[in-house]
Amino acid sequence: MTTDGLTLVVGSGVQRYREYLLSSAGQRPVWLLDATEPTWQRAHIAGHTVVPQRDAARMTPDVPALVAAAREVAAAHRVVGVMSYDETLVVATAHIAEELGLRGLTVAGAENCRNKTRTRRLLTGAGLVQPRYAHVTTAAEARVAATDFGWPVVVKPRGMGASIGVVRVPDAAAMDAAFTTAEEASRGGNPDYEGGVLVEEMLTGPEISIDGAVQDGGYQPLFIAHKSLGLEPYFEETGHLVSSDDPLLTDPALLDTLERAHRALGLQDGMTHTEIKFTDRGPAVVEVNARLGGDLIPYIGRLASGIDPARVAVDVAAGIPVRPVPTRKTSVGIRFCYPPEDGTVAAASLPGPGSLDGLVEAEQIVPAGAVLRLPPRGYANLCRYALLVCEADGPADCSDRLDAAQAAADVRLELG
Repeated sequence: MTTDGLTLVVGSGVQRYREYLLSSAGQRPVWLLDATEPTWQRAHIAGHTVVPQRDAARMTPDVPALVAAAREVAAAHRVVGVMSYDETLVVATAHIAEELGLRGLTVAGAENCRNKTRTRRLLTGAGLVQPRYAHVTTAAEARVAATDFGWPVVVKPRGMGASIGVVRVPDAAAMDAAFTTAEEASRGGNPDYEGGVLVEEMLTGPEISIDGAVQDGGYQPLFIAHKSLGLEPYFEETGHLVSSDDPLLTDPALLDTLERAHRALGLQDGMTHTEIKFTDRGPAVVEVNARLGGDLIPYIGRLASGIDPARVAVDVAAGIPVRPVPTRKTSVGIRFCYPPEDGTVAAASLPGPGSLDGLVEAEQIVPAGAVLRLPPRGYANLCRYALLVCEADGPADCSDRLDAAQAAADVRLELG
């Protein structure tokens, strides 16, 4: 297939965390379907259609309106593909692909990823390493399931991302509060996935994420990020580290798990972000997301490997065969800075790029006056005040450099 024609991009996301993707995708003609008029997006797009959300407060897309808008664009232009890197829009994007006869995830495949209960059922049925799980609607039911699985357990919403509402529960006494946190978090997103929570057996071991491409059912990884977690008992993702020559990229057991998981979920064409935990039973799939990773993981993956994930995504959407090969050999990591407690930012102090070995970026990501709330009152963008990016020849040195940069960062809060 030739590369002329438009690729529809559904949703643009938050500028700081997603502009680099739209900028790269926009090196080919792209048409943006978004809920608001574009501002910073205009530099990267050939055109746009505004499609208001069905429920803006809960980020609920209007799927029929998005499909109708896509159909109108296709009536006036040659549309060769459709893609999204927004978790809340992957199902809508699949509806568009099916309506226009484009390559992409099917609606069933996207739902299999978006609905974590379906993910668990299908992966367990395929014989993949999975935690025991139960979908429950009350804290009492959650305690029964947890007692059966053995404490500690994990509770989580069915349809949220970025570890929102995910809690480690050590014992029965802590379940009421944990259930409330997870259940209330589910009501902050799409109502299709609210109500009840998942209770899961606690898996232990190091955790990674893999951004990969699926074409004609064949899976290939782009890069692997080693994840740092913090703020227990919550699973806040505090940082990620990518090495272009990570030996796990050719690990037979991991690759077999990834291929089988994608087949079990019915994923034929598209981009995915898969989270894996290495347990004493082997690699266990935590979840498969039907889009590229968040938290700037694709960005540091591009810095470390030279592979541009947005360009890969555009090619996959258009049906152009991809064979991504690293052009760089380095390790790059990102670390997010959190306040010690809730408060309003008075001032932040960060080391300057170049002032420490390997520090290439240091950015305050909230202004003075921003209110920061730690989990469970706030997650991700609501509780971070800065990000740091470091580079080194290998992962151990990169991790040490991130530690040094984080130690040099500080924030002054106004409390109350």
